[in-house]
This record gives sequence, C-alpha cells and structure tokens, in this order.
Amino acid sequence: MNTVCYAIFRLHVLNYISVRSILSFSLSFLFILCFGGFFITKLKQNQSNGQPISLYAPESHKHKNGTPTMGGLMILLATISSSILFCDLGDAGLLLCLLIFICFGAIGFIDDYTKLKYNKNRGMTSKTKFVLQILFSYIGVYVYRICYTSECDIVMPVVKHLSIILPPALYYAWCIFVTTGSSNAVNLTDGLDGLAAGSIISTSLCMAIISYLSGNAIYADYLHIQHIQCGGDICILLSAVVGATMGFMWFNAPPAKIFMGDTGSLSIGGLLGFISVILKHEIVFAIIAGVFVFETMSVVIQLACYKLTGKRPFLMAPIHHHFEKKGIPESTIVFRFWIISIILAILGLSIVKLK
Repeated sequence: MNTVCYAIFRLHVLNYISVRSILSFSLSFLFILCFGGFFITKLKQNQSNGQPISLYAPESHKHKNGTPTMGGLMILLATISSSILFCDLGDAGLLLCLLIFICFGAIGFIDDYTKLKYNKNRGMTSKTKFVLQILFSYIGVYVYRICYTSECDIVMPVVKHLSIILPPALYYAWCIFVTTGSSNAVNLTDGLDGLAAGSIISTSLCMAIISYLSGNAIYADYLHIQHIQCGGDICILLSAVVGATMGFMWFNAPPAKIFMGDTGSLSIGGLLGFISVILKHEIVFAIIAGVFVFETMSVVIQLACYKLTGKRPFLMAPIHHHFEKKGIPESTIVFRFWIISIILAILGLSIVKLK
C-alpha cells in the first residue's frame, strides 16, 4: 500500500486540477450518501414538527408538512470538508468563496431555525436577511479587490475585449446585486422536490468548467477570457458542490425525506453569484442560471402587475406553482425545468466559446 501511495505521489497526480476536482466530487457525494441517513434521523429527533408548510402553498404540498429541513447543512459540511482536503487554502480567492458560502449558510440556518422554533413558515425578516446578505457580499468583493484587482469592469460576452467600466460605487452595487440576487433566486426556486437541487447541479457544473478554463492561462488566452489565478481551486470547490448536491438528491428525490431549507439554497446561491463576479462572467451566469432568473422574474412580475393593475398574470408565483395550479404533476414540472437548465448551461458554455 505504501508503495502504491509513493508511486502516486511521484507521479504528482494530485497536482492536476482535474484529478482533485474528481476526488472532491467523489468525496462530497460519498460523504452524504454514507451519513445522510444518520443525519436525517438526528434532524427528525430535533425537529418535532419539521418544515412548516405555507398556508398559501398548493393543496398538493400539505402532505409534506413535518418533513425535516436544514438539509443544506449536509451540503455545507461535505463541500467544506472536500475543499479543505483538495484545495489550496493559501489562496485568498478560494477562502473568500468559502467565507461567502459559510456566511450565507449561517443566514439560512438562522432563518430555518426561527421557522422551526416558532413553527411558522416565516423566519428571519426580509429586511434583516437582505442587510446581512448585502454586508457579506460587500465584504467579499472589497477584500477580493484588495487581494487581486482594482478593476471595476463588467466583461461583455461574445465580443472580444469589450467591457463596461463602472465607478467603484456602482461596481460594488452591481456585485452585491449579483451575489444577493443569486442567493435569493435559488431560494425562490426551492419549492418542489429536487427542483432547486437539479438546477444547482447543472449550473454549478457549468460554472466549474468555466472556472477551470479561466484558471488555466493557455485556455483563457485561447478563449479570450480573463485569466483568474484562483480559477482552478474554485473549480475544485464547485465540483464538491456538485457531488454534495447529487448526494443530497438521493434523499430529496420524491417523496423527499429532507428539504434543503434556506441553509442550503441561500448558501449555494450566494456562492454561485460571488463566483460569477470573481470570474467576470456575470452576464453568462445569468444565462446559465436562467431557471433561477425566470423563477425570480415571475415573482417580480406578479407583484408589479398586482400593484399596478390589481390583477395577477400567474395563478401563483414563483412560476413552478403556477404550473402546479394548472394541474401539471410536480415530477413533470421538475423534469422539464431540469431539461431547460441543462439547455441553458450548454448555451452559456457555447457563448464562452464564441468569444
């Protein structure tokens, strides 16, 4: 055994980002697969009433009342463990990504805990949640600019060497909008069993590929995209997210044994948004994460139309509930949204190549 390990070390196999990404994915997946059942049992013991279901939720959701939540904790633990083992922890960019991941996860955890404590569907107030998200986003972007770059530009897709230079204040506002918006968009999408998780997998995998390309100077130069020093380690981190989310889906498949909760949706959404800012691919990310954008826009449109005209364009928002109200089975909606997410991920990668 020692001989084999020494041979692997001599081959420097762990120096390859691709190998470490595969190992990171595998460990995260196996971590949840092995300990998920135990974790769910413990959550059931500590959550007497489980996830409170909204009074306004479709009737088909009533049977889900009592299902344990905070499954995002499993994803957080698995992802962080894999990152510690396979990433370069001396990289400031990676550490900032992990910080955003943990901080947004903490916001979600407090929100979930409040719901469980008072057995209500409403947890932390929206104002408090937004303030904390904005604060953490600002800190992350501020520190990243100090460590890596002071450029305040938004890189445009398709056209080579085209970017929009913003004043620092506007650039911070843009980065905060992307990070916070992404976090809340994933949270809004998390309404059907497997819907958010499946979309997270395709989005994270696509962003991992872009991270890998951005982290390699040769590929970045060939594709005319910005070379990002921490891109390789971000790829490993996102591989861990993909593996952990796949493991979570093993237990979240209908009928769900556990819900991701805000602990998972806010943390992963915030991480993906922040990574898109670091990679200078915010516009492409909006396409790749189109399912999350579509879900969020449906809520915005619903509220805006109701306030302006007193009418609602959708039977219920977010949009996945609209389709439920039209009588489409939950599993059909989820599968179709997964297909759309995969198509958008491929489209996003194609746009990167077009440059």
